Amino acid sequence: MASPVALFPVRYFRFSFTFSSSSRSRISVRCSATMATTSTTITPAIIVGGGRVGRALQGMGDGRDVLIGRGQQVPFDFDGPIFVCTRNDDLDAVLEATPSSRWSDLVFFQNGMLDPWFESRGLGDANQVLAYFAVSKLGEPPLDGKTDTNPEGLTAAFGKWASAVAARLHSGGLSCKVLQREAFQKQMLEKLIWISAFMLVGARHQGATVGVVEKDYRSEVTSLIAELESAAAAERQLTFDYGLEERLCAYSRAVAHFPTAVKEFKWRNGWFYSLTEKAIALGKNDPCPLHTAWLKEIKII
Repeated sequence: MASPVALFPVRYFRFSFTFSSSSRSRISVRCSATMATTSTTITPAIIVGGGRVGRALQGMGDGRDVLIGRGQQVPFDFDGPIFVCTRNDDLDAVLEATPSSRWSDLVFFQNGMLDPWFESRGLGDANQVLAYFAVSKLGEPPLDGKTDTNPEGLTAAFGKWASAVAARLHSGGLSCKVLQREAFQKQMLEKLIWISAFMLVGARHQGATVGVVEKDYRSEVTSLIAELESAAAAERQLTFDYGLEERLCAYSRAVAHFPTAVKEFKWRNGWFYSLTEKAIALGKNDPCPLHTAWLKEIKII
Protein backbone atom coordinates (compact mmCIF):
# COMPACT_ATOMS: atom_id res chain seq x y z
CA MET A 1 0.00 0.00 0.00
CA ALA A 2 1.51 3.30 -1.00
CA SER A 3 2.33 5.78 1.75
CA PRO A 4 0.24 8.95 1.74
CA VAL A 5 2.04 11.97 0.38
CA ALA A 6 1.59 15.38 2.00
CA LEU A 7 2.03 18.16 -0.52
CA PHE A 8 3.14 21.51 0.79
CA PRO A 9 2.13 24.77 -0.95
CA VAL A 10 4.29 25.85 -3.83
CA ARG A 11 7.05 28.15 -2.67
CA TYR A 12 8.87 30.59 -4.90
CA PHE A 13 12.49 31.59 -4.67
CA ARG A 14 13.97 34.66 -6.34
CA PHE A 15 17.57 34.46 -7.47
CA SER A 16 19.41 37.51 -8.86
CA PHE A 17 22.40 37.11 -11.08
CA THR A 18 24.49 40.22 -11.95
CA PHE A 19 26.56 40.15 -15.10
CA SER A 20 29.23 42.75 -15.70
CA SER A 21 29.18 44.21 -19.19
CA SER A 22 29.39 47.56 -20.90
CA SER A 23 25.66 47.98 -20.51
CA ARG A 24 25.82 46.60 -16.91
CA SER A 25 22.57 44.82 -17.54
CA ARG A 26 20.87 43.11 -14.58
CA ILE A 27 18.91 39.98 -15.15
CA SER A 28 16.48 38.57 -12.59
CA VAL A 29 15.45 34.95 -12.73
CA ARG A 30 12.30 33.74 -11.01
CA CYS A 31 12.23 30.05 -10.16
CA SER A 32 9.65 27.89 -8.48
CA ALA A 33 9.89 24.60 -6.66
CA THR A 34 7.31 22.26 -5.35
CA MET A 35 8.26 20.71 -2.07
CA ALA A 36 6.85 17.32 -1.23
CA THR A 37 7.54 15.18 1.72
CA THR A 38 6.48 11.61 2.31
CA SER A 39 4.95 10.82 5.67
CA THR A 40 3.78 7.49 7.00
CA THR A 41 0.72 7.34 9.20
CA ILE A 42 1.19 4.89 12.06
CA THR A 43 -2.05 3.41 13.38
CA PRO A 44 -2.02 3.36 17.20
CA ALA A 45 -2.21 -0.15 18.62
CA ILE A 46 -2.69 -2.07 21.80
CA ILE A 47 0.39 -4.24 22.29
CA VAL A 48 0.00 -7.34 24.44
CA GLY A 49 3.35 -8.48 25.79
CA GLY A 50 6.29 -6.33 26.80
CA GLY A 51 9.03 -8.62 25.59
CA ARG A 52 11.52 -8.01 22.82
CA VAL A 53 9.05 -7.99 19.93
CA GLY A 54 6.37 -6.04 21.78
CA ARG A 55 8.82 -3.35 22.84
CA ALA A 56 10.29 -3.17 19.34
CA LEU A 57 6.83 -2.60 17.85
CA GLN A 58 6.12 0.06 20.44
CA GLY A 59 9.38 1.78 19.50
CA MET A 60 8.16 2.04 15.91
CA GLY A 61 5.00 3.83 17.01
CA ASP A 62 4.33 7.51 17.58
CA GLY A 63 3.73 7.38 21.31
CA ARG A 64 0.01 6.63 21.18
CA ASP A 65 0.25 2.87 21.66
CA VAL A 66 -1.01 1.14 24.80
CA LEU A 67 1.31 -1.58 26.13
CA ILE A 68 -0.22 -4.17 28.45
CA GLY A 69 1.19 -7.27 30.07
CA ARG A 70 -0.01 -10.83 29.89
CA GLY A 71 -3.14 -11.31 31.98
CA GLN A 72 -4.14 -7.66 31.86
CA GLN A 73 -7.55 -6.76 30.46
CA VAL A 74 -7.52 -5.46 26.90
CA PRO A 75 -9.27 -2.06 26.75
CA PHE A 76 -12.61 -2.21 24.91
CA ASP A 77 -12.72 1.49 24.05
CA PHE A 78 -9.45 1.68 22.07
CA ASP A 79 -9.93 1.44 18.32
CA GLY A 80 -7.25 -0.13 16.19
CA PRO A 81 -5.23 -3.34 16.00
CA ILE A 82 -4.24 -5.44 19.00
CA PHE A 83 -0.73 -6.84 18.51
CA VAL A 84 -0.37 -10.15 20.36
CA CYS A 85 3.32 -10.65 21.16
CA THR A 86 3.18 -13.41 23.76
CA ARG A 87 4.16 -17.06 23.83
CA ASN A 88 1.78 -19.41 22.06
CA ASP A 89 0.74 -21.04 25.32
CA ASP A 90 -0.54 -17.67 26.56
CA LEU A 91 -3.00 -17.23 23.69
CA ASP A 92 -6.01 -18.57 25.58
CA ALA A 93 -5.39 -16.10 28.39
CA VAL A 94 -5.07 -13.25 25.88
CA LEU A 95 -8.36 -14.21 24.25
CA GLU A 96 -10.11 -14.36 27.62
CA ALA A 97 -8.80 -10.89 28.48
CA THR A 98 -10.05 -9.44 25.18
CA PRO A 99 -13.70 -8.40 24.69
CA SER A 100 -15.24 -10.70 22.07
CA SER A 101 -16.23 -7.63 20.06
CA ARG A 102 -12.49 -6.96 19.56
CA TRP A 103 -11.37 -10.46 18.57
CA SER A 104 -11.33 -9.51 14.89
CA ASP A 105 -8.71 -6.85 15.74
CA LEU A 106 -6.22 -9.31 17.24
CA VAL A 107 -3.00 -9.57 15.22
CA PHE A 108 -0.94 -12.65 16.01
CA PHE A 109 2.87 -12.49 15.76
CA GLN A 110 3.51 -16.05 16.97
CA ASN A 111 5.56 -18.68 15.18
CA GLY A 112 4.18 -22.10 14.42
CA MET A 113 0.93 -23.67 13.30
CA LEU A 114 -1.95 -21.65 14.76
CA ASP A 115 -4.72 -22.82 12.40
CA PRO A 116 -6.17 -25.55 14.65
CA TRP A 117 -6.32 -23.13 17.57
CA PHE A 118 -7.91 -20.42 15.38
CA GLU A 119 -10.56 -22.87 14.20
CA SER A 120 -11.33 -24.08 17.71
CA ARG A 121 -11.85 -20.48 18.87
CA GLY A 122 -13.83 -19.30 15.88
CA LEU A 123 -10.99 -17.14 14.55
CA GLY A 124 -10.79 -18.52 11.03
CA ASP A 125 -9.80 -15.23 9.36
CA ALA A 126 -7.43 -14.05 12.08
CA ASN A 127 -4.82 -11.39 11.33
CA GLN A 128 -1.33 -12.86 11.29
CA VAL A 129 2.25 -11.74 10.83
CA LEU A 130 5.18 -13.92 9.80
CA ALA A 131 7.98 -12.04 11.51
CA TYR A 132 11.27 -12.75 9.78
CA PHE A 133 13.02 -10.17 11.92
CA ALA A 134 14.88 -10.83 15.13
CA VAL A 135 15.43 -8.81 18.29
CA SER A 136 18.48 -10.16 20.09
CA LYS A 137 17.98 -8.30 23.36
CA LEU A 138 15.31 -6.13 24.90
CA GLY A 139 15.73 -2.60 23.58
CA GLU A 140 18.00 -3.50 20.67
CA PRO A 141 16.90 -2.62 17.11
CA PRO A 142 15.39 -5.51 15.12
CA LEU A 143 17.48 -7.30 12.52
CA ASP A 144 15.63 -7.81 9.26
CA GLY A 145 15.77 -11.35 7.89
CA LYS A 146 16.67 -10.39 4.33
CA THR A 147 18.52 -13.13 2.48
CA ASP A 148 20.54 -13.60 -0.67
CA THR A 149 17.56 -15.37 -2.28
CA ASN A 150 14.99 -12.86 -0.99
CA PRO A 151 16.75 -9.49 -0.66
CA GLU A 152 13.35 -7.78 -0.59
CA GLY A 153 12.63 -9.44 2.76
CA LEU A 154 10.41 -12.28 3.92
CA THR A 155 8.22 -10.75 6.63
CA ALA A 156 4.56 -10.89 5.62
CA ALA A 157 1.19 -9.85 7.03
CA PHE A 158 -2.35 -11.05 6.37
CA GLY A 159 -5.77 -9.73 7.38
CA LYS A 160 -7.61 -6.47 7.76
CA TRP A 161 -4.74 -4.86 9.71
CA ALA A 162 -2.00 -6.10 7.35
CA SER A 163 -1.40 -2.68 5.78
CA ALA A 164 -1.17 -1.04 9.20
CA VAL A 165 1.40 -3.62 10.30
CA ALA A 166 3.40 -3.11 7.11
CA ALA A 167 3.38 0.68 7.52
CA ARG A 168 4.68 0.37 11.08
CA LEU A 169 7.45 -2.06 10.16
CA HIS A 170 8.46 0.07 7.17
CA SER A 171 8.73 3.09 9.47
CA GLY A 172 11.17 1.07 11.57
CA GLY A 173 13.30 0.22 8.54
CA LEU A 174 11.99 -3.33 8.21
CA SER A 175 10.48 -5.07 5.22
CA CYS A 176 6.92 -6.39 5.18
CA LYS A 177 4.65 -7.46 2.36
CA VAL A 178 0.88 -7.73 2.48
CA LEU A 179 -0.40 -11.09 1.23
CA GLN A 180 -3.75 -12.63 0.48
CA ARG A 181 -4.77 -15.78 2.31
CA GLU A 182 -3.47 -18.46 -0.09
CA ALA A 183 -0.05 -16.86 -0.52
CA PHE A 184 0.20 -16.23 3.21
CA GLN A 185 -0.65 -19.85 4.02
CA LYS A 186 2.20 -21.05 1.81
CA GLN A 187 4.67 -18.76 3.52
CA MET A 188 3.37 -19.73 6.94
CA LEU A 189 3.94 -23.40 6.13
CA GLU A 190 7.43 -22.63 4.78
CA LYS A 191 8.37 -21.00 8.06
CA LEU A 192 6.86 -23.89 9.98
CA ILE A 193 9.00 -26.29 7.95
CA TRP A 194 12.07 -24.13 8.61
CA ILE A 195 11.64 -23.95 12.36
CA SER A 196 10.66 -27.62 12.69
CA ALA A 197 13.52 -28.92 10.54
CA PHE A 198 16.38 -26.73 11.72
CA MET A 199 15.47 -26.96 15.41
CA LEU A 200 15.21 -30.76 15.27
CA VAL A 201 18.48 -31.30 13.40
CA GLY A 202 20.23 -28.84 15.71
CA ALA A 203 18.88 -30.65 18.76
CA ARG A 204 20.39 -33.91 17.43
CA HIS A 205 23.80 -32.24 17.46
CA GLN A 206 24.06 -30.81 20.96
CA GLY A 207 22.12 -27.68 20.15
CA ALA A 208 24.22 -26.54 17.19
CA THR A 209 23.33 -23.07 15.95
CA VAL A 210 21.17 -22.60 12.88
CA GLY A 211 24.26 -21.59 10.92
CA VAL A 212 26.14 -24.73 11.91
CA VAL A 213 23.18 -26.87 10.91
CA GLU A 214 23.06 -25.21 7.49
CA LYS A 215 26.80 -25.55 6.96
CA ASP A 216 27.79 -28.84 8.60
CA TYR A 217 24.56 -30.88 8.58
CA ARG A 218 23.01 -29.67 5.37
CA SER A 219 22.30 -33.13 3.97
CA GLU A 220 20.34 -34.01 7.11
CA VAL A 221 18.32 -30.83 7.19
CA THR A 222 17.54 -30.82 3.46
CA SER A 223 16.33 -34.42 3.67
CA LEU A 224 14.02 -33.42 6.51
CA ILE A 225 12.86 -30.29 4.67
CA ALA A 226 11.93 -32.38 1.63
CA GLU A 227 9.97 -34.81 3.80
CA LEU A 228 8.06 -32.09 5.67
CA GLU A 229 7.40 -30.17 2.45
CA SER A 230 5.84 -33.26 0.87
CA ALA A 231 3.69 -33.95 3.93
CA ALA A 232 2.48 -30.36 4.24
CA ALA A 233 1.71 -30.12 0.52
CA ALA A 234 -0.34 -33.32 0.61
CA GLU A 235 -2.23 -32.28 3.73
CA ARG A 236 -3.09 -28.81 2.45
CA GLN A 237 -3.39 -29.81 -1.21
CA LEU A 238 -1.02 -27.13 -2.45
CA THR A 239 2.25 -26.81 -4.29
CA PHE A 240 5.11 -24.82 -2.84
CA ASP A 241 6.99 -22.41 -5.05
CA TYR A 242 10.18 -23.78 -6.56
CA GLY A 243 13.35 -23.34 -4.49
CA LEU A 244 11.94 -23.85 -0.98
CA GLU A 245 15.03 -25.69 0.27
CA GLU A 246 17.38 -22.93 -0.84
CA ARG A 247 15.13 -20.21 0.57
CA LEU A 248 15.14 -21.85 3.99
CA CYS A 249 18.90 -22.42 3.95
CA ALA A 250 19.44 -18.81 2.88
CA TYR A 251 17.37 -17.60 5.82
CA SER A 252 19.45 -19.79 8.12
CA ARG A 253 22.59 -18.10 6.86
CA ALA A 254 21.02 -14.72 7.61
CA VAL A 255 20.30 -15.71 11.23
CA ALA A 256 23.22 -18.09 11.68
CA HIS A 257 23.67 -17.19 15.35
CA PHE A 258 20.23 -18.49 16.38
CA PRO A 259 20.39 -21.37 18.87
CA THR A 260 18.40 -24.54 18.24
CA ALA A 261 16.06 -26.53 20.46
CA VAL A 262 12.75 -28.31 19.97
CA LYS A 263 10.32 -26.03 21.78
CA GLU A 264 6.57 -25.44 21.81
CA PHE A 265 6.10 -28.92 20.35
CA LYS A 266 2.31 -28.59 20.10
CA TRP A 267 2.66 -25.56 17.84
CA ARG A 268 5.64 -26.60 15.73
CA ASN A 269 6.86 -30.17 15.20
CA GLY A 270 3.66 -31.40 16.80
CA TRP A 271 1.64 -30.52 13.72
CA PHE A 272 3.78 -32.80 11.55
CA TYR A 273 3.63 -35.55 14.15
CA SER A 274 -0.18 -35.23 14.12
CA LEU A 275 -0.04 -36.10 10.39
CA THR A 276 1.97 -39.17 11.32
CA GLU A 277 -0.55 -40.22 13.96
CA LYS A 278 -3.47 -39.68 11.59
CA ALA A 279 -1.86 -41.76 8.82
CA ILE A 280 -0.94 -44.63 11.14
CA ALA A 281 -4.47 -44.67 12.61
CA LEU A 282 -5.77 -45.15 9.07
CA GLY A 283 -3.33 -47.98 8.38
CA LYS A 284 -1.19 -45.84 6.05
CA ASN A 285 2.53 -45.25 5.94
CA ASP A 286 4.07 -42.53 8.06
CA PRO A 287 4.40 -39.45 5.80
CA CYS A 288 7.27 -38.16 7.98
CA PRO A 289 9.36 -41.23 8.99
CA LEU A 290 12.64 -39.32 9.38
CA HIS A 291 10.94 -36.67 11.50
CA THR A 292 9.37 -39.35 13.69
CA ALA A 293 12.63 -41.27 14.10
CA TRP A 294 14.59 -38.18 15.13
CA LEU A 295 11.91 -37.05 17.58
CA LYS A 296 12.21 -40.47 19.22
CA GLU A 297 16.00 -40.25 19.16
CA ILE A 298 16.00 -37.08 21.28
CA LYS A 299 13.13 -38.41 23.42
CA ILE A 300 10.53 -35.81 22.46
CA ILE A 301 7.97 -38.55 21.76
